[in-house]
Amino acid sequence: MCTYQTEKIEVTGSGKAAGGWFSLSHATVYVDHPVHAPFGHTVNIDFINPGEGPSARVPVELTEEAALALVDAIQRAIASAPKGLASVNQ
Repeated sequence: MCTYQTEKIEVTGSGKAAGGWFSLSHATVYVDHPVHAPFGHTVNIDFINPGEGPSARVPVELTEEAALALVDAIQRAIASAPKGLASVNQ
């Protein structure tokens, strides 16, 4: 079942697509049918910069387990580094 619930956040960073590197401005997260992953539904994350055209998009399709493991890994990596090391205000 698709939830049609989309979480959209502003992000600061860079992504790489076929056309090269570009600035990221937003990320959307939602549970829906994947385009490529071999599952009925996945947790989909799109990193995008709408101002740079359709090629400025990095999509990710993960299982629920993989998405939760990614959240945990991100939290552990940030916790193991000095506070503010990767901050926008570094």
